[in-house]
This record gives sequence, C-alpha cells and structure tokens, in this order.
Amino acid sequence: MADFNQVLTPGDYQAGLVNTVVEIPQGSILKVEWHRETATFTLDRVEPAIFAKPVNYGFIPQTLDEDGDELDTLVVCDEPLATGVWLKGKIVGVLMFEDDGEMDHKVVVVPEDDRNTADAITSLDDLGEGWKRKIEHHFNHYKDLKKPGSTKVQGWGDVEAAKQVITESIERWNNKEK
Repeated sequence: MADFNQVLTPGDYQAGLVNTVVEIPQGSILKVEWHRETATFTLDRVEPAIFAKPVNYGFIPQTLDEDGDELDTLVVCDEPLATGVWLKGKIVGVLMFEDDGEMDHKVVVVPEDDRNTADAITSLDDLGEGWKRKIEHHFNHYKDLKKPGSTKVQGWGDVEAAKQVITESIERWNNKEK
C-alpha cells in the first residue's frame, strides 16, 4: 500500500477541493485509523452499534490538526466508501469539534463530481438542519460509554472557515517536517 502522505498533496483547497482518503465507511462500527509511521490502516477499536458512523470518515494527506493527527474529513455521499479509497472532495464547511480538550476539526466534503445530486451540495445549508443535528449528536455522544463528556461540538464553519483550518493544518505538517 502506498503512503498517502507521500503520494498525495492536500489538493487545491483554495479552489475549494481537497484530496481525502477514507478511513471508515458510513455505517461502520470499526474505528479504523491511518497509522502514519507504518503507512497502514489499523483497527483501533470496535464501537457499540449505536455509535456507527453516520457519514464516511477520512483525512486530508500532508496535514496535521491540533490533535497531532491528519485533518479529518466527513465525506457526504449516498453510499459507504471503502477504507483506502481516495477522492477529490468539494469543501462545503467544517465542524468545530473538541475531543479530550484538543481541537479535532472535521472538514465536510462531498465528491467533486456527484451526478446523483447534480452537484447541488455547495454549502452546509444544502445538507439541512436535520443532517447537522445528527452529526452533532453523534460527535457529542460517541464516547459516552467509555469517557462521558470528553467530546463537544463547538459549532460549524463555512467554506472559508474550512480553508483557514486547512491552511493551519498544512503549516503544522510543513513545520513538523523541519
């Protein structure tokens, strides 16, 4: 398997597009994580079925969020995407999220070419309030059985806010390499 941080860039995020690699398919209870040191996907844990991922979950290569991991993505698609699939994602916003006292942002993307929706999703508003509430509920509670109160959704940001988070995460990655 290729090291995604070696073969992919973050993408043309200033134009609204990022490369993203899927770690966890929508509906999965398996907490799969990209392990940067070995360039492999590893099974971190198995979650209770009530905490299955409501959306595909991935990361942007060559980025580091404040928690020390690659910057996460929530990939909105009508179908689950397999672990290891990479795609160009169109940025629609960002979830401001705190996990164990560290910021752990989630950039929300849709496939760049989504003919099923006629590329209609361009912002978080297009996903609707119900979708946002479902995501907020998931991230506010998915650790409740192990570490209650350790996660907190702090709000949502638009495409420009997402680009700022990506810029900072690329800078962190570049400074790590020095």
